[in-house]
Amino acid sequence: MLKRILPLIFISLLVLASCKSKKKAISTSNKTKTEKVITKKPIPKKTVVKEKTETPKTVIKSPPKNASYAEVVSNYINNYSTIAKDEMAKYGIPASITLAQGILESGAGRGELTKKANNHFGIKCHTTWTGDRVYHDDDELQECFRKYKDPKYSFRDHSLFLTGRSRYSDLFSLRKDDYKGWARGLKKAGYATDPKYPNKLISIIDRYDLTKYDQEVLGKKKTNNSPSKVKTYTVQKGDTLYSLSRRFNVTIQTLKDYNGLESDTISVGQVLYLHPVKNQ
Repeated sequence: MLKRILPLIFISLLVLASCKSKKKAISTSNKTKTEKVITKKPIPKKTVVKEKTETPKTVIKSPPKNASYAEVVSNYINNYSTIAKDEMAKYGIPASITLAQGILESGAGRGELTKKANNHFGIKCHTTWTGDRVYHDDDELQECFRKYKDPKYSFRDHSLFLTGRSRYSDLFSLRKDDYKGWARGLKKAGYATDPKYPNKLISIIDRYDLTKYDQEVLGKKKTNNSPSKVKTYTVQKGDTLYSLSRRFNVTIQTLKDYNGLESDTISVGQVLYLHPVKNQ
């Protein structure tokens, strides 16, 4: 009897075990599925890059080949008179003084320092200068000078140089049309060591009628103190600068300045200016 019951009990246990495993399988299959949430990345906004507006470069016209000194200077004045007037309007330095200094310091634009560095006023680096530089023989060998990308920055630096140093402050108490006072004041303040520096500036201003640019800025009409026509003299045999200076009541240096002479030598047939040459 027991032998019959045991197999039945064993079979019953197997049936129960199989039922439990099915329930587990069903319960696991009925688990809730989780949905994936996809977050869209924000579309980046386009950044608008503003183009930098650069000031136009200064247009420099070269003098004609074989030009006389007077023509070279006139060409320089035509190139830079507008810049000099702008600087006068902004900083109060007479345009005539700025132009005369530029002509003298740069050799009317033909100097080596001006050609390779756009430096028209011989301003050295000093300790505060962080811009480009070049090295040039001056009072000492290979001194450091400021280099500019455009000549107009040299003119601006000249204005800042004078307005930013206390030793030049007395200049700005002078009238803006007192170019002789400014020329002498520059020498007195130590701008140049040459004792003839003021006279050289005054001579250039008179010869090329540079005060008219001061008058344009000041809004005044220019009074014509010089002859309407430039008088000239053709050198004859036996003439010297000394004899001509006595004859026409002018100094030798004035004659040299009027005619761009670097020595006292003159030649027969040479035409000399006896009065300041107006810039056309």
